[in-house]
Amino acid sequence: MSPLLTVTDLCVRAGDKTLVRDVGFALEAGQSLGIVGESGSGKTMTARAVLAALPAGVTASGEIVFDGIPMVGRRERDLRPLRGTRVSMVMQDPFTALNPLQTIGEHIRESLPRRVRRDRATARSEVARRLAEVGLDSAEVAGRYPFQLSGGMRQRVAIAAALAADPDLLIADEPTTALDASTQAEILRLLHKLQRDRGMALVLITHDLRVAFSVCDRVLVMYAGSVVEDAPSAALMEVPEHPYTLGLLMAEPPVTHVVETLTAIPGSVPRADDVATRCAFAARCDWHVPQCAASRPPLAPVGPGHLSACTRLDEIRPGLRQRRERAAAPATATPPPAGTPILTVSGLSMTYRTTSMVSRATAKQAVRDVSFEIAEGESLGLIGETGSGKTTIARCILGLQTATGGTIRLGDLDVSDHRRLSAKERRRAARLVQVVFQDPYSSLNPMLTIGAALEEAIAVGGTGQSAGELLEMIGLPASYAGRRPSALSGGQRQRVAIARALAVRPRLLICDEPVAALDVSVQAQILELLRQIRRAHGTSMLFITHDLSVVRQMTDRAIVLRHGEIVESGDTAQVLDNPRHPYTVSLVESVPGHQ
Repeated sequence: MSPLLTVTDLCVRAGDKTLVRDVGFALEAGQSLGIVGESGSGKTMTARAVLAALPAGVTASGEIVFDGIPMVGRRERDLRPLRGTRVSMVMQDPFTALNPLQTIGEHIRESLPRRVRRDRATARSEVARRLAEVGLDSAEVAGRYPFQLSGGMRQRVAIAAALAADPDLLIADEPTTALDASTQAEILRLLHKLQRDRGMALVLITHDLRVAFSVCDRVLVMYAGSVVEDAPSAALMEVPEHPYTLGLLMAEPPVTHVVETLTAIPGSVPRADDVATRCAFAARCDWHVPQCAASRPPLAPVGPGHLSACTRLDEIRPGLRQRRERAAAPATATPPPAGTPILTVSGLSMTYRTTSMVSRATAKQAVRDVSFEIAEGESLGLIGETGSGKTTIARCILGLQTATGGTIRLGDLDVSDHRRLSAKERRRAARLVQVVFQDPYSSLNPMLTIGAALEEAIAVGGTGQSAGELLEMIGLPASYAGRRPSALSGGQRQRVAIARALAVRPRLLICDEPVAALDVSVQAQILELLRQIRRAHGTSMLFITHDLSVVRQMTDRAIVLRHGEIVESGDTAQVLDNPRHPYTVSLVESVPGHQ
């Protein structure tokens, strides 16, 4: 029996630039393939080439055969009947994938086969069946618009629309990146179930190896536009046979225990053309020797069904094993700090009131009677799904919102209502607490140089440090002060955002999902940087995240929020290892690969 999809010697080019080089794989009906790698590795371009949906000016060569049909070089009118019918795609952001002017029912209806759409009663019944397949009630959601649904519900709708024509192949491009942990787990379980029930082939694109291992039969690891390792999921998880794959695995913080050092891959992914004649990973590899730059290593068998592009694998294999064992070793337990409180939150409540021209005023309580303390030098985690009240609490502490009840004290300063603070007290509050937000792209003014942005913060803090000194403290060259944010990578921007927050030497740093938008290796770099800052300066931290692996590595104590209320709290190890509340149990069990 021939494979459903065969890709051979695929190259993707944008003008004179190579984006993907010599990629090949085969996928049978009912099989699932994960494509993994950092941003810039060529994952999405490979998937879009398979779908024959490359952007304007980008071309593919080589051979892509879907169920006996050649896809490369085929006319657009011949490809149109295949897209959305036999081959479908689910994109990363469910909000932008759906038309905000169409109801959910209309999204599903227009994706159904034409013969079904023609009959209204049949189409209505089929819409309800398709929504039920992804766990949604048609009576509840079919008449709604995308903005009226949660992120998880929107992603379910996008999946239902992609599957409405019963495709033989579904390509899912980072379908869970924008979702919290429990919703991510629900979507992954749903994809896995639908793929198995339908006997459908699945290509899952992700930067998270744990996600790929939890869903896929086989995993393709891409780097700088090429495949560096190709293996069954179980084999790759147990015995990675390429230094890059090992680096990706080690960069993911474990949820089971604290490690001494979070290991990141230094540097960044090069352009494919810059490494066309040598090992693409050599510049970032601890095992490279001059011969690695002499030629491009072929993807060769290293075990049953296992391929790797490393010419030195036989020599370095023991080193790979030792490196992984050392990195996974638990850190020595240290008691949490027991200093005086830097932050005291008592009975905090927040109610939002909304009015409209067509309905009465409504009230929604986002936070209800929340109380906690953070000691000097301590790190506290706030855990919960989207909508649990985490960010609302942070905004109230920062004075960006005024709570409707309760008190907030920074040391001996009452900051419950920033509107009542004097100018001097506001400046003092700004020196006591600073924040690092989730999105490094919108955190910095694009019109200011990095140096100018830091000098603004230095003027508030009066620490006497220069912009160059701050940059060197967070691991960037002082010369970056003359650059603008657009010239930096996402990880570099986040480092600058941290430097700006540290310019006033705050006693409390609020980190609101600071690594959620970053690749796993960059995540590890930023988390380790924050650890070093805490050790060096004794900075207290409030860590807001839905990622339990981050909570494990970064916090002494944890608070679990649900619908704005605390449902569980305690030492981080106690909360994660022996959760008492059913909601906390569900969060722990939602971690990919959880046993």
